[in-house]
Amino acid sequence: MATTRLNSSCHFPSSTRLYCESYLSLRTTARISYAGTLTAPRGYLAVKANGGQASVVTAMAITEKKQKKYPGESKGFVEEMRFVAMRLHTKDQAREGEKESNKSPEEGPVAKWEPTVEGYLQFLVDSKLVYDTLEGIIDESDFPTYAGFKNTGLERAESLRKDMEWFKEQGYEIPEPMAPGKTYSEYLKYLAEYDPQAFICHFYNIYFAHSAGGQMIGTKVSEKILDDKELEFYKWDGQLSHLLQNVRQKLNKVAECWTREEKNHCLEETEKSFKFSGEILRLILS
Repeated sequence: MATTRLNSSCHFPSSTRLYCESYLSLRTTARISYAGTLTAPRGYLAVKANGGQASVVTAMAITEKKQKKYPGESKGFVEEMRFVAMRLHTKDQAREGEKESNKSPEEGPVAKWEPTVEGYLQFLVDSKLVYDTLEGIIDESDFPTYAGFKNTGLERAESLRKDMEWFKEQGYEIPEPMAPGKTYSEYLKYLAEYDPQAFICHFYNIYFAHSAGGQMIGTKVSEKILDDKELEFYKWDGQLSHLLQNVRQKLNKVAECWTREEKNHCLEETEKSFKFSGEILRLILS
């Protein structure tokens, strides 16, 4: 029979978790004895000193709680991020959307939007600043978490630059970025340096949202105000599904090294990602 002595702080052996029903009058020289082969949830006997008289109290071994399963976890962390993102969509924005619409114009059906060329151009300009920032951080970083996302094929800054040239050719003056783009850009720089899990959340949501809902928005807006002109912003070199799958695998691989707490922290950043992106999207209707 194995024997363990407690010091004055009454710490238990690290390999065994105990819940004791009673430690009244426990002195600094308590002794817990248990069989070396004993496994939870069987009981343990605790012998305590009590005025020179040994008495026996019952203790119960606590089994480890089953680890909580998160929606999508079995398919990889990207599926967890997707699930959280879908909850922040309205039904008008996505079939799986759960968020109640506050009836703001950008949350309604795109078919009912009344965009302007000037507003759409401002949206593109602010979006370009965000992509310039994201891609600059990735390209210039030697941090392994970021370096793996270089040249994924999802990059949009160069495509947006070409679109700005097209608008110039049509006689439009290219505006400067406004507060929504500037604020988001600065926030991404901060996260990249101090909070990589949160940064990855924004990286995922920006690129993956554009490949889905963003592409649909671009098509509908172009029908209304650009005579169906397809901008470079909505074109990719190679099959988009393959590009997304490659990045999805890289994201899952990165998250394998994270603790559950770090994963949760990443997921919690989703709402901020939607807030910043929503403010830029709203420029289309300005």
